[in-house]
Amino acid sequence: MPATLHEHALFAGDPVLAGVHHLNSGIEPHAHDFLEIAVIGTGHGRHVTSQGEHPLRRGQVIVLRPGAWHGFRDCTDLTVANCCLSAQALRGELAALHDIPMLRRLLWTDPVASGTHGVAVTSVDPAAAEEALAEIDLLEHDLGADQRRPGRVLGRLITVLGVLADGREPERQTREATIHPAVSATIARIEAAPAHPWRLDDLARAVSLDPAHLGRLFRRHVGLTPLGFLARLRAERAATLLAHSSLPAARVGAAVGWDDPTYFARRFRTLVGLTPTEYRRRSRSATPPRLSTPAEATGERERS
Repeated sequence: MPATLHEHALFAGDPVLAGVHHLNSGIEPHAHDFLEIAVIGTGHGRHVTSQGEHPLRRGQVIVLRPGAWHGFRDCTDLTVANCCLSAQALRGELAALHDIPMLRRLLWTDPVASGTHGVAVTSVDPAAAEEALAEIDLLEHDLGADQRRPGRVLGRLITVLGVLADGREPERQTREATIHPAVSATIARIEAAPAHPWRLDDLARAVSLDPAHLGRLFRRHVGLTPLGFLARLRAERAATLLAHSSLPAARVGAAVGWDDPTYFARRFRTLVGLTPTEYRRRSRSATPPRLSTPAEATGERERS
């Protein structure tokens, strides 16, 4: 049953968390209220998500948006390097990453695409995987240093993301134009007030575009329609509230813009893979997973 890992308890004030781990047992399914990137190294194991259970391969890169869940089973000498980004930082000091096309696809477009439940799995070549593992190890060291070096941490993070973006399988390396200003403005408007009853024509009017044209631009740059992006954002915010607060599920839905409890439950399950009640119950009923260290291993409207 998934537990939920919370950024306020893990990040210690930093926007980034990193570590290289060696697994010889399973990790119970767990959710996050932050973004996680897991790079698979040597060893064997199976990955569990709402999409089922699949064998892990060296060089796989797993990206999970806030609210998504996963786990590991049957691990033998499995090396996993984790690089986690605070959701708050992604809306703040790390927001500029969204303006870099290759990182926008890695961190936003692929894992928020329809039907993914916030999880994207891709692959990099073996050399890129080894480089990413080494850089994440160095990032962990920088984060653990006695003296805080935010500039070095940021530089190391960009290096990790760049290695993963450059090393993806050739079919994933698509050329993308700089994000259209109308898309950036619409994203900012939605993120500032996700509970607002946005209509597509209102969003389009605000950026002086035809609704159909704005929809095409969003699909090109984000992988979703504007209202699809709104729904994903609402689901991520709802997941955080379900895990952190004691608000009844119906009030959680209303807080993020879905006033109808039945509709909220249906949309949340579609986007996350669990009903709100299941997500909350599982996030609180299991012992949070623990990764072993190397030493231990030796016109359109979103309904309300």
